[in-house]
Amino acid sequence: MQLYPKLITDALATVRYPGTKKSLIESDMLEDDLRIDGMNVSFSLLFDKSTDPFLKSTVKAAEAAIHAYVSPDVNVAISVRTRQKDRPEPGKMLPEVKNVIAVSSGKGGVGKSTVAANLAVALAQAGYEVGLLDCDIFGPSVPKMFHVEAEQIFAEEIDGRQLMIPALKYGVRLMSMGFFVNPDTAALWRGAMASNALKQLVGDVKWGALDYLVLDTPPGTSDIHLTLLQTLSITGAVIVSTPQQVALADARKGIDMYRNEKVGVPILGLVENMAWFTPAELPQNKYYIFGREGVKRLADEMQVPLLGQIPLVQTICESGDGGEPAAVRPDTATGLAFRELAARVVEETARRNASLPPTSIVETTR
Repeated sequence: MQLYPKLITDALATVRYPGTKKSLIESDMLEDDLRIDGMNVSFSLLFDKSTDPFLKSTVKAAEAAIHAYVSPDVNVAISVRTRQKDRPEPGKMLPEVKNVIAVSSGKGGVGKSTVAANLAVALAQAGYEVGLLDCDIFGPSVPKMFHVEAEQIFAEEIDGRQLMIPALKYGVRLMSMGFFVNPDTAALWRGAMASNALKQLVGDVKWGALDYLVLDTPPGTSDIHLTLLQTLSITGAVIVSTPQQVALADARKGIDMYRNEKVGVPILGLVENMAWFTPAELPQNKYYIFGREGVKRLADEMQVPLLGQIPLVQTICESGDGGEPAAVRPDTATGLAFRELAARVVEETARRNASLPPTSIVETTR
């Protein structure tokens, strides 16, 4: 029997692809690589993505159609190709990002997001290329803190993939689930849904070349943290706490999570937020309303650096609510504190990179 291309294409024209309810030929799914060698036939079918739910059944139907309409003696080899490139595998999603810094806290309410936002701004003001990823899927705050709640995030096709373009404010590239959800509606998502959303914010965004990607992680230890550890090679963690004992107890848990032998993320240091209260009318006075130097003592105990002490002043709250992080104004006391914090983070990151290999991602187990 003599085979020729029209016999094959006519057979494939009888196969309907469920996604379009049209034939493989009408759906333009047959690649231009049909090869015939005696009774051997090979070609590729083109799908939009490798996770297409109809992929396997369509390939089987195509092979069955050739056997039914051409000959059962035909040896069929079908390859699968995708129109859109897949997201890079975990650990290789951000090849242009030099350092990934996770800003974490053991509990909520200690000002972790404030520290993360101001650290990112201070790094950008120091001349670095910086991104800030809001990893709190259920309670995103970055759009509010940068006053970009109305920002419309759009995607561009880049190297065969649709990538979201981050918002840009104060020299920091910003991405958050807050850009895509109603701020007045609670996100009732299961853990797997939130983890998948986070993977999109990491791998489906055009972050570009960055010196630092700052992660504003959710408080505590959760599925989101595990997803980050399984997805990104995190350079180091910055732990934020207030001086009070209840916050310090939870900060220890956060440190332990990163130091776990299966995780192995270095602790760059601790930040004592709300270290003291200074009233505007008495700028030289310090009132230790949450305790004195509790984080400093914890840093000594855990043998990690104390990166900075951030005072509690009304302007920090006002600047965050107004969409202008305090670090935007380095001439103020709080702006200076965040500038010094950024310098310490740069110093500790350089020390970590000079003495330790890159962090390995946590392997997924079932």
